[in-house]
Amino acid sequence: MRALALRAPVLRALVLAALAAGLCRGGLGSACAEEAFVTNQLSDDLMVVDLATSRSLATIAIGGKPAGVAVSADGRFAYVTSPDAKAVTVVDAAARQVAGRIEVGGGPLGIAVAPDGRTVYVADWYAAAVRVIDTASRSVTASIAVGASPSGLAVTPDGRLLLSADRDDDSVSVVDTTTRQRKTTIKVGTRPFGVTIDAEGRRAYTANVGSDDVSVIDIVEGREIARVPVGMRPYAVALTHGRGFASDQYGGTVSVFDLASLKPIKRINVGDYPEGINATADGKRVIVACWESNTLSIIDATELKVVGEVKTGDGPRAFGMFLRKTE
Repeated sequence: MRALALRAPVLRALVLAALAAGLCRGGLGSACAEEAFVTNQLSDDLMVVDLATSRSLATIAIGGKPAGVAVSADGRFAYVTSPDAKAVTVVDAAARQVAGRIEVGGGPLGIAVAPDGRTVYVADWYAAAVRVIDTASRSVTASIAVGASPSGLAVTPDGRLLLSADRDDDSVSVVDTTTRQRKTTIKVGTRPFGVTIDAEGRRAYTANVGSDDVSVIDIVEGREIARVPVGMRPYAVALTHGRGFASDQYGGTVSVFDLASLKPIKRINVGDYPEGINATADGKRVIVACWESNTLSIIDATELKVVGEVKTGDGPRAFGMFLRKTE
C-alpha cells in the first residue's frame, strides 16, 4: 500500500501546529507533557514526537515494516512489532535508541504490555496465537492459542485478563494471564481489529473493520452488549471524557460516540486513512496517526475538533498504546 492521497497544504499544517503549541503554552501544558512513539511502516522507522511542541525529537531505524507499538506503563520502554522481520524491537524510550531485539517468528502485529511491565504479549497474525515475552530475559516463554488472525491486544488494568481481537473469526478471545489459557470467546462484529479496555476494566470496545461499527463488550459477563455505528473501516478506538473515538480509515474521519448512551455524537475530519489512535493521559487530547497523509492529527477531546497536525514518516500506523507521559 502506498500513500497516494494528496498531502495537506504546508501552510495549513504550520498553522495547526502553531495553534497546538500555543494551546500548550496557554495553561494546558500538562495536557501536552507526552510523547508519541509512531511506527512509520513504509519508512521502516519509529518517530518520537513531542506533543508540547508538535516537533519530532528522534527517528529510530527499526526495519521489517514496523506496525504495532506499546509503551510500558512506567514509560521506560517502547516495544515495536515488525511483521516482515518476525521480531519485536525494544526501544529505550528516554535514550531514544534500540535496546534489544526479540525474534518471535510468524507475523507479529498487535502488542500489549502488562501493567507491571514484566510481560509483553504479541499477536501472531499467521499462527492464531499470542506470544508471551518475559521482559527481564527478553525471550519468548510461552504461546497462547487464540482465534484466527489475531490483531489488536489489550490487558485489563489488574493484569489478569488479556483480550485478543481475532479478525478472521469475528470474535474476541479472553485469556487468563495466570494460566495462559483462553477462557472464553466472545462473538463481535465483522473483522474486529483494534481492541480497547476502559480504565475500570469493565468494558472493552472493538473496531470492526468489516461491519463499520464498534462492539461493546461486558468483560465480566463475557458477552457483546451493543454495537455502535461508526465510519467506514474503523481501525481502533480511544476512550476519554465519557466518549469513544474510532478512527475510520476509509472515511478520513474520527467517529465520536457517547459511552453511556452509546449514541453517535459527531464525525471529525482528520488526515487521510486514520489508523492508530490514543487519548493523552489527562484525557484532553486524542492523537490519531493518518497513514496516507503522513501526519498525526491532534483533536481537542472537549471541543471535538482538530487543533494541530504533525508531519510523520511514511505510512504511520501507531497500532497500540503509543503515547508516553513525560511528567
